[in-house]
Amino acid sequence: MVGKKTCPPYNMALSSQLTQAAQILAAGGLVAFPTETVYGLGADAEHPSAVADIYKAKGRPVNHPVIVHLSPEADLSYWVKEIPEEAKKLIAAFWPGPLTLILKRADRIPDAVSGGQHTIGVRCPSHPTAQALLRAFKNGQGGIAAPSANKFGRISPTTAQHVRDEFAAELQSGLIKMVLEGEQSEVGIESTILDLSRFKTHGAVLLRPGQICIDQLAAVSGTIPAMPNEGDSTPRASGTLEAHYAPNTSVVILPTEQLTSTIEQLHNANKKVALLHYSALQSNHLLAEIRLSEHAAKYAHGLYASLRQLDAANADVILVQAVLDVTEWQGVRDRLQRAAHGSLGVLVGLLK
Repeated sequence: MVGKKTCPPYNMALSSQLTQAAQILAAGGLVAFPTETVYGLGADAEHPSAVADIYKAKGRPVNHPVIVHLSPEADLSYWVKEIPEEAKKLIAAFWPGPLTLILKRADRIPDAVSGGQHTIGVRCPSHPTAQALLRAFKNGQGGIAAPSANKFGRISPTTAQHVRDEFAAELQSGLIKMVLEGEQSEVGIESTILDLSRFKTHGAVLLRPGQICIDQLAAVSGTIPAMPNEGDSTPRASGTLEAHYAPNTSVVILPTEQLTSTIEQLHNANKKVALLHYSALQSNHLLAEIRLSEHAAKYAHGLYASLRQLDAANADVILVQAVLDVTEWQGVRDRLQRAAHGSLGVLVGLLK
């Protein structure tokens, strides 16, 4: 078993849909399904051509690995060469949940899921629909390769409607066979990714922050995970490009004290502004605005849906109030920085 915790029994009203979804996966088809982080686009992890269809649907480069999702009863040793003691501690504490571990890939597992690397990313989701699907697929012993169900580099989906909007053409053509319904994803940002594949030489390395923060990882393991060093042999992992999670509208992050004056300047330049913030900011010069919670977990829950809504407003720019530079906000800050990557010159261009 990959973890000790289990979720409550799933509502059997969806049992026929789950059976159908498991059959589609077993036949090499693609199914989008909810997880507690974001919605995933799933395929049989041991079916290279099915995994290739994920890349085709997303427009994803084939050297970018995907995460393999496992049921709580799955045999982790089938998927990886070794399970370090550090991994066992973290699994006991955080699985099922939003933590992905990078471990050495077992030779029997096709390298299609790892972008040609000798490592593999694995996690056990806590969402009841995801768990029910994993248990229905190959009697709970299969793995579902599932990156986020969005076009490559775009905002991740947190509702089934987001998936349908993103992949309307692929659903119509049959490349994606099914979208399983679920509530809005509880966490709202992708899983924390921790590399343990080089533990003997490098220790634990945090490749992507998420809801499970570095302090929580350290509390369980007894050591603070390192950050990746540029130029070392860090494995490639999902969602770690500098530019990612981006709407079509340019995103610019500004300190709180600069927001009001910048909005005024953009208004005077006849530019349309959308604003994402978490404090009591007021302006009469906004095309659209969304105020999220000042608490990191609640902010993360609404982040991607809010970016999609503001993107649909067709503003010239989405201004985002900078979040706190503390551990609790590390995952949110990471996603915002990637969404805003390369936008430093946007304001200058708009104000000319």
